[in-house]
Amino acid sequence: MYSLLQHPRLIDCRRLFLRNYEVWINIGVFDFEKRGEQRVVINVDLYVPLAQSTPTADKLDEVLDYDFIRRAIAERVARGHIHLQETLADDVLKTMLAHPHVRAASVSTEKPDVYPDCDAVGVEVFAFSEDV
Repeated sequence: MYSLLQHPRLIDCRRLFLRNYEVWINIGVFDFEKRGEQRVVINVDLYVPLAQSTPTADKLDEVLDYDFIRRAIAERVARGHIHLQETLADDVLKTMLAHPHVRAASVSTEKPDVYPDCDAVGVEVFAFSEDV
């Protein structure tokens, strides 16, 4: 499998990630989806240059704090109903890429309870910070 860390623009980066962050949110285009919350699983990968993420004194302020990722997702979810997973993923991606240390990011969202015959349905988006 090809790793994005092998991409020439990311070769000097480290990958930070948030895995399987489960939130309950009001999401969907159908009337029955607008009446309650659904479980959504979110994954985020951030690519941060080693020069901006390699601690020399083992201090939190030398790196990107993981709380930033969770807080940004919580703030987006708190804004209210979202029709599409694509909108949620795009909004989270834009927030991640706005951080001055993030060179690139990938965001995926999954709705695991939509169909009984598969694990989940979802969307994934990736971009470099200068592309947004």
